[in-house]
Amino acid sequence: MAIGHSTIRIADELRVRLDNQVDQAVRELVQAWARAWTQIEPAWETAIADLVATSKAGRWPSAGQIARAQTAQRALQVTTQEILNLAEFTGVTVMATTRDVTGETAMWQARLLVSQLPAEAYTMELFARLNRVDPDAIGAIVERTNTQIESLRRPLERHAREAMRQALVRGVALGENPRTAAARMLRLAEQRFNGGLNRALTIARTEIIDAHRSAAAVHHFEHSDVLAGWVWLAKLDVRTCPSCWGQHGRRYPLEQPGPEDHQCGRCSRMPLVRPWSELGFDIEEPPSLLPDARAAFEELPAYEKNRIMGPVRLQGIETGALPWEALSVKRETTGWRDSWVPVPVQDVRRRLLQPV
Repeated sequence: MAIGHSTIRIADELRVRLDNQVDQAVRELVQAWARAWTQIEPAWETAIADLVATSKAGRWPSAGQIARAQTAQRALQVTTQEILNLAEFTGVTVMATTRDVTGETAMWQARLLVSQLPAEAYTMELFARLNRVDPDAIGAIVERTNTQIESLRRPLERHAREAMRQALVRGVALGENPRTAAARMLRLAEQRFNGGLNRALTIARTEIIDAHRSAAAVHHFEHSDVLAGWVWLAKLDVRTCPSCWGQHGRRYPLEQPGPEDHQCGRCSRMPLVRPWSELGFDIEEPPSLLPDARAAFEELPAYEKNRIMGPVRLQGIETGALPWEALSVKRETTGWRDSWVPVPVQDVRRRLLQPV
C-alpha cells in the first residue's frame, strides 16, 4: 500500500517503455502507408488527368463514366491491393509488438510490487516468485488480441476501399485550369488513402495498450495474496483528457478489468500492495505519495486548466456544478468494450442551468 518515490519512478519508466514500443509500431505503419502511396500515386495521377480531360461543361464525370474509364479502374485495383497488404501488415506489426509488451509484464509488475514493500522484505527469492505469470494466460491474451485485430481489419479494408472509390466519384469542383483541378483531386485522394492510416493507428495504439493492461491484470490476480486491488494511474498533463484526470487514483478490486480507457488512452493499472500489517510486518508504514489529481489540477495555470477541460467543463468545476467524480462517464461501443470517456459538454451545460 506504500506507493513511494520508487514506485512512481518505476511506473514512469514503464510508461516510457510502453510509449516507445507503441511509437515504434506507429512509425512502421506510417512508413508503410507512405511507401504504399508512392507506389499507387502514378496510377492516380494518370486516372485523374484522364477524368479531368474528359469532363464536359465543367462537370466531373458521372459514376457510370468513371466505371468505364480504364485508368480509373486500374487506380482502384492497385489501391485495393495495397490496402489489403497494409491491413495484413497492420495485423503483423500489432501482434509482434503485443508479444513483446506482454512478455515483459511479469518483470515490470514484480518491480512495482516489491517497491511497495519494506526494504527488509526484499530477497531474490521473493522477486523470483513475483516475477512469474502463467504463460498460458498470457498466450490467451495474445490470441484474443489477434482475434480482435482480425475482426477490425475487415472494416479497415472495406472503409479504405470505399473512401478511395468515393474520392473518384465525387471528384472536385472543376475550374478553368485543369492542372489545378487535377492537383486538388490528387490531394483529396491522398487524404482519403491516409484515412485508412488513421484507423490503423487507432487500432494499433488501442489494442497494444489493452493487451498490456490485460497481462498486468493476470499478474495481479495471480499474486492476490499480497495485493489489495489496483489504482487507475493517469499521466497528469495537458495531453490527458478530463475523464482520465477524474479517474486517476480511483481504487478498484483485482477482479475488475481495466483501466477501461477510451481508444488510444494511455492510462495503466497500478498494483496496490496490502497494508504491511496484513502481510506480517511490524513496521510503521509511510503514507502513499501517489499524486492527488484534483490537487495537481488546482496548481495548474488557468490556460492549462482550460486546455484540459475546455471552458464549459472548467466552469462547471469552478462553480461546483460539475463534481470532480462526474468528469468520467461510461460509454458502450458496438463491437468494442465499454470505456470511460469525458462527460459530454451538453450534460455539463444542463448542470450549469440547474439552480444551486
